[in-house]
Amino acid sequence: MSKDKSLVQIALYAALIAALGLIPPIPFVTGIPITAQTLGVMLAGIMLGPWRGALAMALFMFVVALGAPLLAGGRGGLGVFVGPTAGFAIGFPFAAFATGYMALWLKRLPVFPASLCAAIFGGILVLYLFGITGFKLISGRDWLDATLIMAVFIPGDLVKAVIAAGVAQAVIKGLPGAVQTRS
Repeated sequence: MSKDKSLVQIALYAALIAALGLIPPIPFVTGIPITAQTLGVMLAGIMLGPWRGALAMALFMFVVALGAPLLAGGRGGLGVFVGPTAGFAIGFPFAAFATGYMALWLKRLPVFPASLCAAIFGGILVLYLFGITGFKLISGRDWLDATLIMAVFIPGDLVKAVIAAGVAQAVIKGLPGAVQTRS
């Protein structure tokens, strides 16, 4: 793949996660909203592979750190790295990498189950590892409390994982070369 095409794909997925931030977040009592942006993290890993997916998320977070209000609810700037969602924001590139790596590792399986497992592993397990850790450190809660508070978000993220797997399967049918973890 050419360097230009890779750069365009990285920028495109950074823009996709920004666009998903325009969907109004659903506020939650924990201070952590339900957003569509984790779907973008899952898709970046599955579609671009581990390195390009992580770079797309790192680019997105860099632009957010510069002050662009691209996170759900119009948040941006360095303050997002000290709030209750800081762990999730920091974890985006790592989660995309893990998703892409798992998708590559499972590429002998059919597209849908491989993509679903990859999205669950990277987009939920790895991302929640960062999210729960950040929430615990910011809120001062113990590990069990922080984990239980985050558990309410898992059903919605499982739906996002199914959507990401469905998108990957649809794209493979129409543009087989567009899914880097299948090339």
